[in-house]
Amino acid sequence: MSIDDGTSPRGSGQGQGQGRGRGRFRKGRGQGPGGSCVCPSCGRAIPHKMGVPCFQMSCPNCGRPMTRR
Repeated sequence: MSIDDGTSPRGSGQGQGQGRGRGRFRKGRGQGPGGSCVCPSCGRAIPHKMGVPCFQMSCPNCGRPMTRR
């Protein structure tokens, strides 16, 4: 274990990351229960079902995979 006395180059050693946060989503979480799934082809929107990603749902009109909005 070393003590940073300010003489070492910036970013050397453990724990000296860029500090850009955790990323787009937190661990184990998606976008939440609300919102809707929208078809990118025909524009049909249906309520999002909790626990089912929109891309796994098919559009009732044209059968294409849905996207989240």
